[in-house]
Amino acid sequence: MTPTNSRRRFAPDRIAILGGGPGGYEAAMVAADAGAEVTIIEEKGLGGSAVLTDVVPSKTLIATADAMRRVNISTAFGVRFGERMGERGNGSQTESAVEAEAWADFSKVNERLLKLAHSQSRDIHATLESYGVRVIIGRGALVPPHSIEVTSGAHAGEQIDADAVIVATGAHPRELASAKPDGERILNWTQAYNLTEVPEHMIVVGSGVTGAEFASAYRRLGAEVTLVSSRDQVLPGEDSDAATVLENSFERVGVHVASLTRAESVQRTENGVEVRLTNGEVLQGSHCLMAVGGIPNTAGIGLEEAGVEISESGHVQVDTVSRTTANNIYAAGDCTGVMPLASVAAMQGRVAVAHMQGESVKPLKLHQVASNVFTSPEIATVGVTQEQVDSGKYQADVIKLDLATNARAKMMNIREGFVKIFSRKGSGTVIGAVVVAPRASELIFPLALAVTHKLHVDDVATTFTVYPSLTGSISEAARRLHLHVTDPED
Repeated sequence: MTPTNSRRRFAPDRIAILGGGPGGYEAAMVAADAGAEVTIIEEKGLGGSAVLTDVVPSKTLIATADAMRRVNISTAFGVRFGERMGERGNGSQTESAVEAEAWADFSKVNERLLKLAHSQSRDIHATLESYGVRVIIGRGALVPPHSIEVTSGAHAGEQIDADAVIVATGAHPRELASAKPDGERILNWTQAYNLTEVPEHMIVVGSGVTGAEFASAYRRLGAEVTLVSSRDQVLPGEDSDAATVLENSFERVGVHVASLTRAESVQRTENGVEVRLTNGEVLQGSHCLMAVGGIPNTAGIGLEEAGVEISESGHVQVDTVSRTTANNIYAAGDCTGVMPLASVAAMQGRVAVAHMQGESVKPLKLHQVASNVFTSPEIATVGVTQEQVDSGKYQADVIKLDLATNARAKMMNIREGFVKIFSRKGSGTVIGAVVVAPRASELIFPLALAVTHKLHVDDVATTFTVYPSLTGSISEAARRLHLHVTDPED
């Protein structure tokens, strides 16, 4: 992508951005395209943890695991591995061929994903420079009122004076004092790519999105997996029907879930790790992955001195247009604690630039955010949740349509998953949705459009879909909601 320079606004003239993750680099491109002089300071490389140690590498690992899944179920399609049975040229038959076994060359897997992550980082760096953004590799700290001092790297000591600042410093893995990662046997989510072999038995502590995704991926790659969950449901923040599908999938493929307990301590043993749980159980494994949340990177960068309010959790306090409590200082991304998604960080950054330039701004609306859990199957959501409907916060008609009857799902050997749509009771406006399926991250988009633009279920129902396709179930669910909404007996 190259800059269009279609708009030339100069309010403010100079923008300094601390942090080069999605919130920072997206803001930099928008601001530079509008004609501002932009400097971005990033310590580890453009793209931040999202590109270098989190989203890009983890989802690449998950894509590899999904490739393994598709190989392993291919016999259900009549696909066979090995030498084909048949007549040889001399008229004799071959012996029964031994089917090939799929396995993951973990050193190659991690080499590929890290190479991809660094390639993406270089592409972002080059794109920013093509926009005229000055990129400084190093750490930085705020200097009131609107400057940033470079505190490390080749430009240490330089002060970047600006008219406005965007803080996009991200977050780092939370660590427990009794379970310190060592990068070899006890890992956090930035260290998971150091492994050269598939773990014999990976114990994953934390059943939120990160923990569930890694548990799913490692099991598909051939590791024995135990998932430690403090709740009675995996993915406690997600749709309960979706979580049930995932739990059933975990049970079927052999992921053991230790529920309603926490890790009290994790220690290395001679050949692996020992995880002591609060219920008294002791787990033995080869490795342990700690997935217990993140800590915002807000300490020691001069925020309080600049008048920026910080919450007890260390997050920067922002409003719906990314403003902090300090004049002309904005913030975006995981350091704000709004929602730990790259897409939200990028939108926060773009909104910040639009607001500081005096443009018409649509405040960030979290109910319009589509999110996805990259487990197998994937779980995608947008808008109103089942919990909000059950609590009475929203009055909605709900249809849940299993994929089992979908023709394309049968062709693809999909035996689990569903489409769920929430429509506002009385009006029929689409206000939320859940999709559980392979590539749910792609399938949620039409429903996110419907939620964002307040479409009626009939708008979705009467839109042509390809036959056969998984999107056909989206249209069918909407048609059933139309009947549900207009049924006089309802």
